[in-house]
Amino acid sequence: MSSKLTFNYRTNLLFGTLLLALAGCQTTSPTTGTSGVSYGDAKAVETVTTELGSTDIQMISEKMTQSLIQHPVIQEMIKKRGLLMASPVQNKTSEYFDTKLITDTVLTQLQKNGIRYVIEADNMQNQTDELRRQTQSGLYDKKKSVKVGKMQGAKYRLDGSISSIIKKTADLKDAYYKMNLRLIEIETGIVEWSDEKEIRKSAKR
Repeated sequence: MSSKLTFNYRTNLLFGTLLLALAGCQTTSPTTGTSGVSYGDAKAVETVTTELGSTDIQMISEKMTQSLIQHPVIQEMIKKRGLLMASPVQNKTSEYFDTKLITDTVLTQLQKNGIRYVIEADNMQNQTDELRRQTQSGLYDKKKSVKVGKMQGAKYRLDGSISSIIKKTADLKDAYYKMNLRLIEIETGIVEWSDEKEIRKSAKR
């Protein structure tokens, strides 16, 4: 009987020691500040205001990407590893927001589906500056640095715009947004694909 109690005691002691060791191994990320700020779900529906928000951008980007991927031109580009570029989406609304968020999200989703794209025009200066730095500064081994004249041109270009109509009364605000996106063959100027997404949001004032 005594040996059985001793065995149980030793077993419980060993188990307790293991628990303490595991607890000691656990680490928690340090936190700072007492402002009450917390993380939320980036995919949660955002209805703070009637202005364009994160949910709207996600909806627009998802719809446009799904529609574009299904088009025969894009399917052919995936097979032949063709190149695409994107012009900045024009903001024709009365609000300020970064339309590049939409363009970047669409391009990222297209790339995940096999589409390659070249650097956009508004970032071309950074590209050319780096080419000059490697080829003209004298700092790089010419045998191992990049060569000028190797950049590839895209066959198709994405562009688009966002417009809005805002209506207000004494007790209601109605906001209508329309996003249009087009795929244009650069050589001919032919619009091969276009689609649009409409969003309406209203709120009591």
